[in-house]
Amino acid sequence: MKEKLARRPMRKQFDFNRSPMIVFYEVTQACGLVCQHCRACAQTEPHPGELSTEQARGLLEQLTEFPQPPMLVLTGGDPFCRSDIFELVDYATDLGLDVSITPSATPLVTKDAIERLQKAGIHRLAISIDGADAESHDRVRGVAGSFAKSLEILRYAREVGLPTQVNTTLTPDNLSTIDEMAQMLAELEIVLWSVFFLVPVGRAAEAARLSPGGYEQAFERLWVQSRQQSYLIKTTEAPHYRRFLMKRDRELPKSERRLSPFQATGINDGKGVMFVSHTGTIHPSGFMPISCGVFPLQHAVQVYQESPIFLGLRDPNRLEGKCGECEYRTICGGSRARSYALTGNPYAEEPDCEFIPLATGTAESVEHRGSCS
Repeated sequence: MKEKLARRPMRKQFDFNRSPMIVFYEVTQACGLVCQHCRACAQTEPHPGELSTEQARGLLEQLTEFPQPPMLVLTGGDPFCRSDIFELVDYATDLGLDVSITPSATPLVTKDAIERLQKAGIHRLAISIDGADAESHDRVRGVAGSFAKSLEILRYAREVGLPTQVNTTLTPDNLSTIDEMAQMLAELEIVLWSVFFLVPVGRAAEAARLSPGGYEQAFERLWVQSRQQSYLIKTTEAPHYRRFLMKRDRELPKSERRLSPFQATGINDGKGVMFVSHTGTIHPSGFMPISCGVFPLQHAVQVYQESPIFLGLRDPNRLEGKCGECEYRTICGGSRARSYALTGNPYAEEPDCEFIPLATGTAESVEHRGSCS
């Protein structure tokens, strides 16, 4: 096997105006599962217009032209439904990119396949687990045996020395199982638990979301678990968790504070994040289907740096409502994807946050805020 290019060292602080921290490339929308909350509304067959191998390689080359090359996540659908997936992983790692992959828990993911990923230089494998047991997880994923297959994939990855991550979509149905899931994941020796807070897009358009108070309950449980578990815990589409963490951190002695880089960066839809669809359309994130450009007609770097939508999402002065007045707007800013999904306005205030900014809060509301956050 040819020697890989040395990966460029990650800087502690990204300039989000010039480079995203993470690029998600949806290599296909084909998938063998029928998940209730699927952002992509994945189908059984690949779209005839998905990027070809040659086009995909061209996209990967463009990502290296960012001043600070991003982490690359190959997602879907199910990336394993692309026959050239190992070729793309190999090419991306040859370019010096840090590459992760999010396969679906199907028979396509064999131990041999995981060994091929590891040999190709994959950085991390992420798998979804949405319940603490087979019944709850399989109900969400729409296929019996999905939970057992997820555990099998994680075991295979451990055996070949490939770091793993678990993604969980949090809903009213599994909110009460956070502690149980956290303990289960500890036994799986993962490095990161990424907890997704539902955005009503795709099949999740009519799904039940947590109440604003439910977010605060989830944040409290995740914070407690983050201090007990050896793996990192981060949230996706719940940037107000950072506000919660900062307050909790300030209450602790300095020696006990443990904010991770993920928790302090201020990353958000279009701000440190870019998403490229299976057909090449470029979006601020996978949960925010605003088309800002189309690869290969437009250069991915230029779209991220110059698109009016991307520029607006990185400008905290564009935020409206209480988000625009919030003292945490630069490190939080609310889920832009959720605001857009529910109002059609990407700059509207976060619909699922109960925090009252100091600039607008009455004495009564500020006192209440302090007691619940």
